[in-house]
Amino acid sequence: MDRKTNFKAILISLASLGTFLIIWELICRMGLIEPLFLPPPSKIVSRAGKLIENGSLIAHTLASTRRVMVGFLLSSLVAIPVGIFIGSSQFLKAVFDPFISLLRPLPSMSWIPLSLLWLGITETQKYSIVFMGSFAPSLMYIIEATKSIDPLLIRAARNLGASNVDVMKEVILPGALPQIIAGLKVMLGIAWTCIISAELVAAKEGLGFMIMNGKEYFQTDTVLLGMVLISLTVMIIDAVFKKFERRLLPWTR
Repeated sequence: MDRKTNFKAILISLASLGTFLIIWELICRMGLIEPLFLPPPSKIVSRAGKLIENGSLIAHTLASTRRVMVGFLLSSLVAIPVGIFIGSSQFLKAVFDPFISLLRPLPSMSWIPLSLLWLGITETQKYSIVFMGSFAPSLMYIIEATKSIDPLLIRAARNLGASNVDVMKEVILPGALPQIIAGLKVMLGIAWTCIISAELVAAKEGLGFMIMNGKEYFQTDTVLLGMVLISLTVMIIDAVFKKFERRLLPWTR
């Protein structure tokens, strides 16, 4: 029954998307919208074919994906342990709360001038933008997920003789992981925002560079193609995330 329901949902989604694309194509072909402002889907597909032929489309997509994943993984590797320790300790929370409050409101764009001064137009600079843009929000998600663990469960584990390490391993981590992973999936989208911002300002390749280049030459189809590729790439990574989540958290099925 679940498979049938999922299959029906997929069919409905595909039909909805197909209908939207057909209406979009017809409106453009009827001349109701100027192609310079909104080209038809067929023109976007044609542009994609040309860029695939010369190899630039794959190169731009892989460049942006690599930058996002490296910066995002580094941010997660630091934020997860730090967030868990801060969320499980009132003392650490009081120590780090002022710094988190200062970093959290800063958008990724605000780090670009400093990163260019410190690191120049390099790959490291791109990674740093993703790291700084996603670290503080990820940390907040993880702290809140850790704080949401029922104190009665922690107290019960300690009354049964569990050490601090056992409480962390058997109570806090399993309880917080579902919310942590949910928060990281949200942060992955923000990480893409960070890298596109960086590539719009200082890059020689990447989807952000492709979008900006399309804008400079009034190639609206290239701009839209870059936007579609960002969405598709995030969807693919999100699907991989779900597979990983099912293996890591079998008790949530």
